[in-house]
Amino acid sequence: MTSQLKTLFLLAALSAIIILIGGMIGGRTGIIIAFAIALFMNVGSYWFSDSIVLRMYNARELAYEEAPMLHQIVEELAHNAGIPKPKVCVVPEQAPNAFATGRDPQHAVVAVTEGIVQVLSPRELRGVLAHEIAHIAHRDILIQSIAAVMGSTIVMLANMLQFASFFGGARDENGERTNPIAGILMAILAPIAATLIQMAISRSREYLADAGGAQYCNDPLALAGALDKLQRAAGQVPMQNGNPTTAEMFIVSPLFSGGMANLFSTHPPMEERIARLQQMAGQMPQPAASSSAPTSSNQFGSHHFGDR
Repeated sequence: MTSQLKTLFLLAALSAIIILIGGMIGGRTGIIIAFAIALFMNVGSYWFSDSIVLRMYNARELAYEEAPMLHQIVEELAHNAGIPKPKVCVVPEQAPNAFATGRDPQHAVVAVTEGIVQVLSPRELRGVLAHEIAHIAHRDILIQSIAAVMGSTIVMLANMLQFASFFGGARDENGERTNPIAGILMAILAPIAATLIQMAISRSREYLADAGGAQYCNDPLALAGALDKLQRAAGQVPMQNGNPTTAEMFIVSPLFSGGMANLFSTHPPMEERIARLQQMAGQMPQPAASSSAPTSSNQFGSHHFGDR
């Protein structure tokens, strides 16, 4: 199953949970009320997602003069993806990472940490930026916002169902009382299922962004090498300002992962991501050694990032 089809299937699964719980509570009225509240709560965060996230991580926009080569690479990749050039920001973090945000390609931002330009080669950084450009081109912020609205709706409906079940059971569309024990179980299990589905959607979009980014930069091995370095660096230099609510935005999870934590990770296993990129590399011509990419990370202006 392709990542696009998998995303559609998972969104359909979230919709099915909403319909099931809504039916147990009282039919369409309960669904409409919960969905309206969730929509109101999440539309604001989606519409202002760029400013909210950038403020959360103290990011600032980079002027062209500070990192001309970085701007040139972003412009080239955006052209390859057929979208406007996004703003370029830097996050004052030594943990190497990057993310993209913005409600649509016309209001998009690509952000990199100070640490990433010190860890990656210019070629690898180009692969990372291509991954983030792919997120923008695929409108992943919108898709994840839709999933968040559905997830919030499920949580609200589950709370309503749990409350009703404690008082003898809710009434369905036919006016019949539902089994209170079944209602309580559904109220507990539905939010867990919704969370797992949202995580699966996030993982699916990461695979899709890896594939899209590899195509935009025409260099899958650059992104594969970057992911390997970033994964190893993540355990050595933890992000000081990591936030679980935004973990899915980063190219590698800024939170601790490993063992059982991988089951609840918003990111796919790194080994699988790298393997897929290596497989792509065997199916497409590699870029010539005389690539236009810079040969020194200093050309990105990284030594100026912390000066302002």
